[in-house]
Order: sequence, then C-alpha cells, then structure tokens
Amino acid sequence: MSQYTEQVKQIIQSYCPISLNSYEALSHVLKPEPYPKGNDFIKKDRRNNKEYFLTEGIVKSYVLDPEGVEITLSFFTGPSVLAPHSTRTRNGISNVSFKALTEIELATADAKEFELLMIEHLDIRAFGHRVLENELLQKIEKEIGLASLSAKERLIRFREKHPVLESLVPHTDIATYLGITNVSLSRLRKELMP
Repeated sequence: MSQYTEQVKQIIQSYCPISLNSYEALSHVLKPEPYPKGNDFIKKDRRNNKEYFLTEGIVKSYVLDPEGVEITLSFFTGPSVLAPHSTRTRNGISNVSFKALTEIELATADAKEFELLMIEHLDIRAFGHRVLENELLQKIEKEIGLASLSAKERLIRFREKHPVLESLVPHTDIATYLGITNVSLSRLRKELMP
C-alpha cells in the first residue's frame, strides 16, 4: 500500500471504520495529485468530477465578491477530506474555488466511481454520510457564529478550532473568513495579545 493510500485510510478511519475489503476497492480508484502553493485546483464555474482527500497541507475554499476580492468560506488542513462533490457542485459545475495555501498533496477519486463504491460497500456509504454531516454542521456553526457572535468572539472561536492557522496563512484570508476587514483583524489580534 502506498504512502498516500495509507494516509487516506487513516483519514477515513477518523470518521468511521471500514473493512479492508472496502478500503482495497477504494484504493484502486485513488490517484495522487500534488499542487504548489497558490494553485487554484478547483475553479468556480468549471466542471469538476472528483472527490478529494487532503493528505498534506492547507487549503481554502472561496468565492469572489463583486469587486473581485477572495472571500474565504472554509479552511482545510491535512489530513482531512475536502467538501464533498455533492455539496460543492451543481450539475458537475463547481460553485466555489479551492486554493492551495501551502504546497499540498491530494488523493483524488472520480466522483461517479466513488458513488458506485458507496452503493456496493455499506461502510464506505457510512463514511460518505459522516463527511456530509460534518460539512453541514461546520457550515451551520459558521453561519450562526457570523450572525450571533462579536468579531472578537469569532476570532477566539477560530483560534480554538484552528490553533496553528494564524501563523501559517495570510491574515486577509482569515479576516474574510471571519467577516471582518484586515484592519479590524489586526486590531483584535493586538487586543488579544497576552
């Protein structure tokens, strides 16, 4: 078993156990895809037919506002699963972009092949459902936070959830994720200094 397929197995096991038979079936459809820092490997309004396992690195999902500014929607740190194909595409066209914030390593599977594996293997289906549930819960949590927490509280929560990101990714990405300006983020960071 190659290193990236072993990493994918660990990612899956972090959601729910799957059998060796199911994992071997999945490993046959996985392909490694490395990308350099700054690469938009999924582009909004472009066809996309893959499921993604992030084995190493940091990724953000984003959209552009009317002025062309990138608004960060989510952060993903390896090892993890990126948002499922069904939640980030409509009729096979991506509704968001994904960018490598560091050099990254992905393992990808064709979405249709992955869907067939979910039909054939109940444990892979259970994994897929857990990923969908997790994605929904994260989106709801962010939405509630934007509506009900102060900017300071949102930054504190962000630090709890992503303890190392503040020192690894551009602060402009964090500011747009939090729904505040970069100047406000800078002020809040100073306020929260020990």
